[in-house]
Amino acid sequence: MSSAADIPLLPGEELVTSAAEITHLCPFSGALHGVLYVTNYKIYFREQVDNNRVATTVETPLGLISRVDKIGGQSSRGENSYGLELHCKDMRNLRFGFSTRSSNRGQVCDAIMDAAYPLSASTAPAGGAATGSTGGAAAVPALRNVFAFSFRQTFPEDGWSVYNAQAELERQKLPKTWRISKANENYALCDTYPSVIAVPSSVNDDFLARVADFRSRGRLPILSWIHPDNHATITRCSQPRVGVAGKRSPEDEAMLQHIIDANGKVGTLCIMDARPRLSAMANHAKGAGFENEAVYQNTELVFLNIGNIHAMRESLKKLKDMCFPTIDNNKWLSNLEASRWLENICLLLAGTSRIVDLIERSGTSVLVHCSDGWDRTSQLCSLSMMMLDPYYRTIKGFEVLIEKEWLSIGHKFGQRHGHAGSEQRAPIFVQFLDAVWQISQQFPGAFEFNERMLIAIADHCYSCLYGTFLYNSEAIRVREDIKQRTQSLWSMINSAPYGEFTNPLYAPSIQEHVLSPIASLRKLRVWTAYHLRWNPRMQKQNFIELRNMQLAEMREALKSMVDNLQRRLDGNVQA
Repeated sequence: MSSAADIPLLPGEELVTSAAEITHLCPFSGALHGVLYVTNYKIYFREQVDNNRVATTVETPLGLISRVDKIGGQSSRGENSYGLELHCKDMRNLRFGFSTRSSNRGQVCDAIMDAAYPLSASTAPAGGAATGSTGGAAAVPALRNVFAFSFRQTFPEDGWSVYNAQAELERQKLPKTWRISKANENYALCDTYPSVIAVPSSVNDDFLARVADFRSRGRLPILSWIHPDNHATITRCSQPRVGVAGKRSPEDEAMLQHIIDANGKVGTLCIMDARPRLSAMANHAKGAGFENEAVYQNTELVFLNIGNIHAMRESLKKLKDMCFPTIDNNKWLSNLEASRWLENICLLLAGTSRIVDLIERSGTSVLVHCSDGWDRTSQLCSLSMMMLDPYYRTIKGFEVLIEKEWLSIGHKFGQRHGHAGSEQRAPIFVQFLDAVWQISQQFPGAFEFNERMLIAIADHCYSCLYGTFLYNSEAIRVREDIKQRTQSLWSMINSAPYGEFTNPLYAPSIQEHVLSPIASLRKLRVWTAYHLRWNPRMQKQNFIELRNMQLAEMREALKSMVDNLQRRLDGNVQA
């Protein structure tokens, strides 16, 4: 009889069920015979060996499982024709054969499904967050069996203290033309927006409510970032509710003029609509659409032709199919082209570069939106801010960027990451991380963090080990008291040994400038360390990672020596 003592457990982790006589059908090592364990956090397979050979183990957090397929039935004939296939969100599939004499498959499958789909749609009111109507605080779906609420490990650093909305806006040194508003303090203005927002000083809170009425989901234009010198801004919102009849809102039109006036130097506003023009036009039939330049004075409307969540989901599926379990070298380039994954990232970087160029070189303010303003808009705004502001390229600055532009402004992590069925799933956030990695390859000394940190974030945004990425909005996380009930991913990252997530090539004194990556397919490549890591033939050599950590430690030691010498020199000068 298997017990919890047979497997490594995290604080708070418990064994739920196990099954013996299991065959793991590994595409690289062949059939491995052993025991499969299911805890309240992960599945864990341990090979049974009869000699001194080290047993092979395979594990994955339950939150990373996107689909569970039952293979065959107990009457099935043939070796390993009865079992489970687990489709994972981290680019791999795991297949386990069960003995036809076993009755454990149903129990194992149920335990996996409970954690793989923790959003209980049955307990959410009609039109609530589980069905995707608002994604806000109006309806809070129940989270069942999520390990983050049981995880009992503590860390020296408190990751929940990394981000403070007011402090971050104050760091940007807002001029008098902008103010911090608490009109959304109770999330009544917009339940998918943060409680603290920045708006032009020339508008009052009653005016904001009328603007919100004309924007999809109430997501009115708010400030994301302001240039420290020319005061050009990045603002974001959702699409206007113009509809087929071309409805107008004097308040919404005036709001955009207030944003223009707050610049003080350039009297135009560029509206970056992330969608293809035809897609935006199709939204007219749904009562939404895009701004008419004839009525929105002093604006220029640009469509960036970035696909929707369904296109990105299909794109990643094709990429996964070509990367796992086998790679067809003869069709690698044609399959990569057919996936359109790098093409989609190229479009994203091209749109970002246009925003950065307008802000930095022309001093023109930019308003970004897509449909609801929580997917492509989050990608474009956060990438632009990272390219413009070196603070967001530090470890803590990058954490602040994710907290600000993704978590607090309402990217629907609960739905996009598949905690409640598949229709609303999309790899929008992972695509953003891939784009960050692509930029880091063009500017290897510009980022304090390394790709290990990007991969850790990519894994744990799905794993449900930390509370950081649970639910769809700040309002729900506040209501569910996530900061008190769970640990933050940033606690783990900021408590890690120096060098684990640090880029040894980071040179802040050299790299404090605006990044201008080349948005061309010839400069992009597949992120091997993430997308291909489960193929042993494609894995990086361990000595490279070890050498990077050693370089980071040496760099820190040398920096400490320089600081000590500088203090001694300063002391001699004063003497």
